[in-house]
Amino acid sequence: MGHITARSGYEQLVDRLNRFPQGAPPSETLYKILGILFDEEEAKLVSQLPIQSFVAAEAAKRWKLPEMDAVEILDRLARRALLVDYVKDGTTYYVLPPPMAGWIEFSMMRIREDIDQQSLGQLLHQYMNVEEEFVKNLFFGSKTKIVRTFVNEEAVLKSATQNNHKHVKSDGDLEIMDYERASHIIHTAEHIGISTCYCRHKMEHVGQNCDAPMEICMTFGKTADSLIRSDYARRIDVKECLELLEVAYAHNLVQIGENVQNEVAFICNCCGCCCEALLAAQKFGTSQTIATTNFLPRVQLENCKKCGKCISVCPVSALGDKGDANGRTPIVQETMCLGCGVCIRNCHFDALVLEPVDQRRITPVNSAHRVVLMALDKGTLANLIYDNQSLASHRILGALFTAILALPPAKQLAANEQLRSKYLANLLAKRTNQET
Repeated sequence: MGHITARSGYEQLVDRLNRFPQGAPPSETLYKILGILFDEEEAKLVSQLPIQSFVAAEAAKRWKLPEMDAVEILDRLARRALLVDYVKDGTTYYVLPPPMAGWIEFSMMRIREDIDQQSLGQLLHQYMNVEEEFVKNLFFGSKTKIVRTFVNEEAVLKSATQNNHKHVKSDGDLEIMDYERASHIIHTAEHIGISTCYCRHKMEHVGQNCDAPMEICMTFGKTADSLIRSDYARRIDVKECLELLEVAYAHNLVQIGENVQNEVAFICNCCGCCCEALLAAQKFGTSQTIATTNFLPRVQLENCKKCGKCISVCPVSALGDKGDANGRTPIVQETMCLGCGVCIRNCHFDALVLEPVDQRRITPVNSAHRVVLMALDKGTLANLIYDNQSLASHRILGALFTAILALPPAKQLAANEQLRSKYLANLLAKRTNQET
């Protein structure tokens, strides 16, 4: 791998990444990162792969190689977690994951000796935490967020059992959907893997990591199975994963996972000092780096003892301080609040309670739904549609979105908002049902 003397393969890969909804803005640092993870020929080959899942025959066709040679290359990349592979109906499929959450994170999700991980960690810190372009594009480049916050379920239970809570349903529970519960994702996952926390591992290489648990990054389904087989994750059962969720709660970590309702691929247990999304929220003064929950805390001043515990545990400093002479009285800053409920769990005086937001957040049905919405936001829909000939209803979607892109700007915006609603969700749900 060594020193990069010619960048043609790496430039092609960077161009490939930036033609689709989640890109990686070019910089000298990015090229150094790619130089550690890929050799130049691999970068050139990966730049030719489709955005959606594909079989080895498709790669062989694009690479103009015999299929057996293509399989050898694809499997080698999958063993290094640069591709995700899975088997469906006896056929192996491959997919190039996005940079985040994808191959950037996977590269640091285990201790490895095949690359210089210390140099990689330092380069990733430079690219993610010092340089701003990637982070701004990742978290603010689309109204549709890549990740979402899961509400602390103990905080929900605590709020629901407080007396005379006006939003409690008859069964004593707040209105919370199954897909909003980390425990539900764990209970329903076909495969569960546990890996090293990318964020804290990266920070360790620049001397800025905290003492929160490291072996607590959760992956599910096809992604987990691929990472387990390539030794980037440890297979566990539901019971152990639920126990780790309790460990995360005990350390005041926030559950941040894939922003979809179905087939959630990962849930990270995040601290405010290492997590990319939470650091960005603090840096730019807004929680809109993430899709927040459907709840906000409300302060019940009559119960508050002004101890300040809730203020100190908030991972993004969303609880302000009135600065009372007799103590610390919290003030909820809604533009910063994740709605995670960590503060509620730490209040021992029933001075905080979760309440539903006025309008529920729209969560994409699945990853295909989210990617299409992001492509609409970023103007890369044509790249997404016409790159992937295997997309179900390809011609219908292609004709539909080509017509949208030909509309005047004001009408494009209106169509964009309509497609965000139930129509696109139902269309993609039908596609999923047809494939299963």
